[in-house]
Order: sequence, then C-alpha cells, then structure tokens
Amino acid sequence: MEQTTQSLKELYEKDFYLWVMENLRLLKNREFELVDWENLLEEIEDMARRELRSVISLMAVIMEHLYKWENHRGSAYIGSGWKKSILNARKEILKLFKDAPSLKAKAQEKEILQRAWEDAVLDLIAWFKGNEKLALRHFGRVPTEKDFPQECPYTFEQIMEYEPWLEKR
Repeated sequence: MEQTTQSLKELYEKDFYLWVMENLRLLKNREFELVDWENLLEEIEDMARRELRSVISLMAVIMEHLYKWENHRGSAYIGSGWKKSILNARKEILKLFKDAPSLKAKAQEKEILQRAWEDAVLDLIAWFKGNEKLALRHFGRVPTEKDFPQECPYTFEQIMEYEPWLEKR
C-alpha cells in the first residue's frame, strides 16, 4: 500500500492499526521522508506517559489502602482486601520496573509521589461517599481533599515495603 505523508496523517484518524503498520513498513524500508513523524513522535511520547501513569495509579492504590489501614480500620477483621491489594499493586510495579528500570527513579520523584497521593485522596473520598456511616463517624460528613494530608505522607520506600499489618495494634 503506497502512502503519501498526507494520506498517512488521514489514516491515523481512520485506521490506527493500519497507520502503525504502514509507518513500520516505511521505517523498515528506510523511506523516512514518507513517515508521519508528527503523529509517530506523539505516539512514542504517549507510550512513555502511559507507563508512568500505570506506576502512579498503582502507587495511588497502595497509598489509599495503607491510609485506610492506618486510619480507618475498625477491627482486626477489616483490611484483608486492602492487604491483598497492596501486595498485588507492589508486584505489578515491580514488573513494570523490570521492563522499564528507569521508571523506578522517576517514581521516586517528589512530584510523582504527590500526583499519586492526590489520586489516592480522590479514591478515598469516593470510598467514603460509598460508606457514609463511616464518613460520619470519622469526619461528621463526607470528607473533601482538605480532610487529608496535603503533602504525600508516604515515602517511596514505604509505598514499596511498609507492611502495617505486621505491627502490633
């Protein structure tokens, strides 16, 4: 399938898979002048962002469940799901780090930890909206962002290693 750069740009919107395969063919054939560079570079950048977003999302899950364990666990019978979720998220993060080791250094940056914490807070708020009795008991109402620490309360090491269920209550 012979393509011009303009028709490739149109193909990007109509048939992404075919667009990928055609650009791949052009690159393999060293027909660089025909490659849709603008969209290709954007897609490459998006790939990196998706990997980082996955790490942030998994760290947010861990922080949400650590925070629940530390602050909103009503009894010894509550929390096994949180524990499992924390351990599973850590396992998935380690897999991502194995495939992309440079993500580990990025994940430790203060801004990234803060983004993950802000996501965790949104998830905590949503959880309390679904648990209004618990929200009333702890906050007197459904909490907002202002009811949680503004700065991320966890270090990267805690996110990856802290196991509060091993500590005595």
